[in-house]
Amino acid sequence: MNELENFLKDLNEYLERFNYLTVSYNHPGNNCSELEALINKYSHFITNIENKGVWNQLENQENCDLDQIVNHLRKKSALCVAIMEKYRAMKLLNGETEITDYFKNVESCIEKEFGNFHITSDSKVLLVGSGAFPMTPILIAKRTGSEVVGVDIDDEAIELGLKVIEILGTELNIRLEKTPVEYLDFTKDATHIIFSSTVKDKYIILDQLHELTNEDVVVAMRYGDQLKSLFNYPSREVDKQKWNKVEDILRPHDVFDIELYKKVPKFITYI
Repeated sequence: MNELENFLKDLNEYLERFNYLTVSYNHPGNNCSELEALINKYSHFITNIENKGVWNQLENQENCDLDQIVNHLRKKSALCVAIMEKYRAMKLLNGETEITDYFKNVESCIEKEFGNFHITSDSKVLLVGSGAFPMTPILIAKRTGSEVVGVDIDDEAIELGLKVIEILGTELNIRLEKTPVEYLDFTKDATHIIFSSTVKDKYIILDQLHELTNEDVVVAMRYGDQLKSLFNYPSREVDKQKWNKVEDILRPHDVFDIELYKKVPKFITYI
């Protein structure tokens, strides 16, 4: 078996394990350690520089089977991350505070989320896809004193996230909502907006946000292209009459990269 065949075999094995663990999930606590080990291993797999070369070879072959596997892996791994956040939240509620490699990686990414567009105590930060363990809101609010609102479509994630905040951030100015951004009053006041890399419709939402946000808002779009697209929804072209990409923060050793957007000034027109 050659290098490419081994790589595809690894992908199929990951997909098989993700399928098993998502099907067997019915409440945080079941298969917890097994899922954490798998996500940690998968995180290292997609940031392994040796795998990048193999990935490039496969992409050049225009392999239809690869596209199908990638789509399934992205969907299942995102679901597993959501489940693992619930595991971590339940562990915290039971008094356990151990942090996995995956969460360490994500938390290290948060440090330089906005590049030169710093968050201050006067900032208002909106996170789309806050999850059951809202570490981004907690870390931002704790380190900057800013007001942070997280939104998510998962009722259980919101419920667990609020309990996590009660333990780790009762003094912080954070709230979680299940309200879509277009109906959220906070959206028009947000100075900084962060999209989770596992939000499937993030670019559709970004397009909607153009009419809903102030002129100085800065958007951090977490994404993953090429090998990282196995774990994240990839980047897309945006309407250049609405949004201007001001920076692309590439982080080779982290599970996702970050695009920074600002609104195109109204006086600029395109021919």
